Amino acid sequence: MNDLSPSEPRRPDVNTETAMRRTGMAFQRTRLAADRTLMAVIRTSLSLIGFGFTIFQVFQRLREQAIIAKDTAPRNFGVALVGLGLIMLVLGIAYHVQYMLELRRLRVAMAHDALIHGETTFPPSLTLVTALALLAIGAAAILSMVFRIGPFEW
Repeated sequence: MNDLSPSEPRRPDVNTETAMRRTGMAFQRTRLAADRTLMAVIRTSLSLIGFGFTIFQVFQRLREQAIIAKDTAPRNFGVALVGLGLIMLVLGIAYHVQYMLELRRLRVAMAHDALIHGETTFPPSLTLVTALALLAIGAAAILSMVFRIGPFEW
């Protein structure tokens, strides 16, 4: 015999409730793991961009002081490292965005099917904002290196 009126929602049993909460927390752990993966991409890209820009600047200064006659090879190597860092960062951002959109889609579908609670939100990723800022700085660096324009002009 059902003691709930037809207008009242049916509460799941304790085991179902626990499973729903654990699944919801698994989504949060997966989201944080995706952020950590993007942080690894940021660290590697930042290293490549930093090393490339430093190599470029060191050999540029050596040429300006007439210590070396040509700086073409080191200059190209520096530009290549910065370019590689930017490419890696763009691919990492694209993968992260695609992964997070799919994770959100799956979460909405599971909440719609009442398999998880849908109260928690996915806040914007500060890691993604940082990656986009590094992308802008890296683009400014490579523009300065190749075309001698921008904030890092030499």
